[in-house]
Amino acid sequence: MNKRLYGLRGATGAENTKESIQKNVVEMCLKLFAENSLSPEDIVSIQFTQTGDLTAMNPAAAIRRGQDSFDVSSCALFCSQEPAIDNSPEKMIRVLVTCYMTESSKLNHVYINGGEKLRPDFCEKK
Repeated sequence: MNKRLYGLRGATGAENTKESIQKNVVEMCLKLFAENSLSPEDIVSIQFTQTGDLTAMNPAAAIRRGQDSFDVSSCALFCSQEPAIDNSPEKMIRVLVTCYMTESSKLNHVYINGGEKLRPDFCEKK
C-alpha cells in the first residue's frame, strides 16, 4: 500500500480562555485524526495559527497538554499568529496537519465551532 504526503486542514472558534482554547483545539484535532484514520506515526507536523484576539494559550501547548488519547510528543508542533485581515472572523484557530496517508485516501477536513464559515465547501453534508 503506497503512501504519500497530504495536508489536512481544519479550524475552530474559541473564547480567549485557556479552558476554551484547549477544549476546542483538542476537539478539532481529535476529530481530524479520527476522521482520517491517522496514527501518531503518520503525522509529520502540525501547524496552528490563531487570530490576535486569542492570547490565553498557545494551541500547540493545548494539544500537548489537553489530552492523552493521541500521542503528539513526536510530532513537530508550531504556532503563529494569523495575519490581521479586514473583516476576517475573530477568535479563530486554524490547523494544517502534514501527514502520510494512502494514495487513494479521501481527505476529511474539519471545520467546527464557528470555523465552518471559513470553508463552507468542506462542511457540506456528505
